Amino acid sequence: MSRLFGTDGVRGLANGLLTAELALQLAQAAAVVLGHDRNMSGNRPRAVVARDPRASGEFLAAAVEAGLSSSGIDVYDAGVLPTPAAAYLVADLDADFGVMISASHNPAPDNGIKFFARGGQKLPDEVEDAIEEQLAKEPYRPVGGEVGRIQRFADAEDRYIVHLLGTLPHRLEGVKVVVDCAHGAASGCSPQVFKTAGADVIIIGAEPDGLNINDGVGSTHLSPLKAAVVAHGADLGIAHDGDADRCLAVDHEGNEVDGDQIMAILALALKEAGKLKDDVLVATVMSNLGLRIALREADITLRETGVGDRYVLEAMREGGFSLGGEQSGHVIFAEYATTGDGVLTGLQLAAQVALTGRPLKELATVMTKLPQVLINVKDVDRSRVNGDEAVAEAVAKAQLRLGDTGRVLLRPSGTEPVVRVMVEAADHETAQEVAEGLAQVVRTELALALVTD
Repeated sequence: MSRLFGTDGVRGLANGLLTAELALQLAQAAAVVLGHDRNMSGNRPRAVVARDPRASGEFLAAAVEAGLSSSGIDVYDAGVLPTPAAAYLVADLDADFGVMISASHNPAPDNGIKFFARGGQKLPDEVEDAIEEQLAKEPYRPVGGEVGRIQRFADAEDRYIVHLLGTLPHRLEGVKVVVDCAHGAASGCSPQVFKTAGADVIIIGAEPDGLNINDGVGSTHLSPLKAAVVAHGADLGIAHDGDADRCLAVDHEGNEVDGDQIMAILALALKEAGKLKDDVLVATVMSNLGLRIALREADITLRETGVGDRYVLEAMREGGFSLGGEQSGHVIFAEYATTGDGVLTGLQLAAQVALTGRPLKELATVMTKLPQVLINVKDVDRSRVNGDEAVAEAVAKAQLRLGDTGRVLLRPSGTEPVVRVMVEAADHETAQEVAEGLAQVVRTELALALVTD
């Protein structure tokens, strides 16, 4: 039987894989593993539940809350909020755990359930495995006064906004910003916090109807934001995804500023302020080589991890580092958050524009993005990619050709017979040529047809 939890909770088609029955059962299992087994206070365990505005989130939240309360957990229903807000509120309330119902940047028919442990921390694999094991056991069913109670977390959004405003190094008066909320969970709080911080705010993608989340807007569809920034003469634009745990940006000319560039800007700002622990930034192996070069010139060390924000978080916790993230826009500020926070990131980026008086386009020049080509080679034996001599020889030759001005990365998919070939070079033509050559070697050497039993 395959593992139920994926890289970010349990995710799938709502009423397909992710049914109300499964949501209730997951909640009952989590009530034991994250609630009763870990609660030492003698009081009834407490959990925060939040969701994004997908229509299916309504019945899934109801099922989760029913499962928790029927298992003796007091529930604080925070309503529609970003994922990082849910994580923050678990810590702020000193709750035993939290549940977020969202499928992030996925289309509206999908949904997901993810759990946060005490303190708003993401769960390690072994705790997720314990929840899956608990699914096969009899649920805990208290009676009478021992059943949990459900109450509305009335000031949840206000607490989160106050927290965000408290992180600002500089107010945003004089900054005009377009905020694209992806018709998602940030539609209420993100525009509000930017306005309260003093910015002149233009809002797009903030009319969720339960079905339009991520539909042609947000961090996966930047064209409307680019057009709005130019049309309104704004200083910058901020794009969230459906659950607002990521942030991409647009400068005043409509040029994209991705997660690598955002991290470069913020890492230098934190170092200048004396707040970048050990002068280290944590990022994944997929970050552009231009980020490494920019950091080296600024005497900042880049600590690389595997792909996924959970690995970035693990490395940050182990080293006590201040800042980390991904090219996709998940940026983690250890001082203020336990997970990627797109609203927090957008605020910090806008604050640098206000503080320095420099346009975002100029701030982004701290890093020069090298051309990057990614080819997915399908129907190959991904398990052999790191042990095949011919592939290793081809990679060595490619890296020798690129020298210090380029980089090669071969990465097997975690779930499919696919090897991802990524090449960066000083120019796009070289990157494309080298990537295609390596892809052909992988296709030939690792073809599934060549694998014998």
